[in-house]
Amino acid sequence: MARVVWHVPVTASGTGSTTALRLFRLRDGRRCAVGFSSPEALVALLGPDQAHAELGEPALRDLTAPLGIDTLVLDPRLVAPSVTAPPATPLTPTLTAPAPTAPAPTARLQRR
Repeated sequence: MARVVWHVPVTASGTGSTTALRLFRLRDGRRCAVGFSSPEALVALLGPDQAHAELGEPALRDLTAPLGIDTLVLDPRLVAPSVTAPPATPLTPTLTAPAPTAPAPTARLQRR
């Protein structure tokens, strides 16, 4: 049986001595781990500068379980925030004159 390998995005520390799994969020806000079936699929979505590691699904589940993450997404097609409704107010600003304000009282120091 062939070994199935997921290509998972990782981040490296500034010195390069530590590597951490890069986690994402689903549209409902829950955290998830993402994997790709090929390095080309990873590069197509996350760009050529995204570092990655090769892991099997059981290893990825073992890494994410202590963090409370039980959702794995293979080959996501869209990584974006959820779409929000357009604003109810018009986008063109209305000009109004500022309301007149009373001058602020000045404080005076008293000598003792």
